[in-house]
Amino acid sequence: MTRTWVLPMLFGSCGLAVATGLTLTGKPGAATALLLVFVLLAGVHSPLVFPGSIGALEAQRRSAVDGRPIVFWRPGCKYCLRLRIRLGRSARQLHWVDIWRDPTGAAAVRAANGGNETVPTVVVAGQPYINPAPEWVRAQLYPSA
Repeated sequence: MTRTWVLPMLFGSCGLAVATGLTLTGKPGAATALLLVFVLLAGVHSPLVFPGSIGALEAQRRSAVDGRPIVFWRPGCKYCLRLRIRLGRSARQLHWVDIWRDPTGAAAVRAANGGNETVPTVVVAGQPYINPAPEWVRAQLYPSA
């Protein structure tokens, strides 16, 4: 679990160090602006931006019941972040599995990607898709009848 917070904590620490240095040199405006940028970067790369993660087995169970796709992701992945942002509110309808928190999820991703932990990996009806377009994922939520 601590692994998911390494990058956000690094951004926060660096921002604080830079802001302190700028404040000590008499530039509080620049310090505030840069601290805000670092805090935003930390927030975007944190697990807080993503819907609550569940375990891979629970996601598979829920997906079998409701037919919604499963998204395997990890914090700090720019492609996962792009998918999450571009899906907007629709992202809450997917089942999200953080592979850094769930070893079963990581194993499922490795099995789908020839041993690599390539994310985002989206599973629709048991079929994995590696780094699909957000528009395609959204279309899987609302299949045309």
